[in-house]
Amino acid sequence: MRKLIVGITAAAALALAAPLAAQETGTPVFKSPYRTFNTSEIGATFSDGEGYEWALEGFYGYGRGPWDVGIRAGYMSFGDGAADEGGFLLGADARTRVVNSSESFPLDGALTLGVGAVIDGGTTLLLPIGLSLGRRVLLEGSETSFVPYVHPVLAPVLGEGDDEVQFTLGIGVDIKFTRNLDIRVAGALGDRDGVSIGFAIIR
Repeated sequence: MRKLIVGITAAAALALAAPLAAQETGTPVFKSPYRTFNTSEIGATFSDGEGYEWALEGFYGYGRGPWDVGIRAGYMSFGDGAADEGGFLLGADARTRVVNSSESFPLDGALTLGVGAVIDGGTTLLLPIGLSLGRRVLLEGSETSFVPYVHPVLAPVLGEGDDEVQFTLGIGVDIKFTRNLDIRVAGALGDRDGVSIGFAIIR
């Protein structure tokens, strides 16, 4: 498992010189290694990234046992004057814990899998697989907690004559203010930068 962590992290670092595409819908939305909800969550994210002007997505997640799964859908605007002014986004993802922190390794880790599409006249498919690494920090005497994390992702991209394999390095923080509200901020580093902010109502 340690070799897997080192290998994925090294690959993501090397990929900073290459174009990046984030997660299953092509937006810089990433996952921490923790499921913050007991049974379900619903929320939305807003992002701004290279290659598009803005994107707004809604999502729903559900989990019991070791896996949680989610679906998301939204719209991506390419800006005024673009040949195609926008496209629709559809995606699904899954996450499960694969690394537990210890005295020798201070981070928790989760395997993430996804499949998604950007539909903008043609259709581009993304099939990301990643490993999220982070650690929860609790504020003493408060319900607030922080989860800073890194999330390297390997994503085969299948499009119209433009198939390739891309990497992302997501960096983010999840902030849980109460038992029912989670704020999520993330960004992608590299030649194709992007940032996102979102919220989730958790149950």
